[in-house]
Amino acid sequence: MSANEEHLIIDPYASQRASVRRGIAQFQERLQAAGHEFREPPPEPTSCCGRGCNGCVWDSYDAALMFWYEDAGALLAGSI
Repeated sequence: MSANEEHLIIDPYASQRASVRRGIAQFQERLQAAGHEFREPPPEPTSCCGRGCNGCVWDSYDAALMFWYEDAGALLAGSI
């Protein structure tokens, strides 16, 4: 295994990640247009072994991102 492969970030949903990033950007634009200051979304993981671990960093990221979307959506809906 080369040095580059040792630090390779494995993303099981890599093909969908660009779409996720666009969705985040659109939500941020909606928040800004509505005059809301809102926390940044969670950062994407910077490491993953790709072994499908229970509690994978991507699972945690996806859960945190959904929580961010829920809070942002509630703010836009005027529930917060």
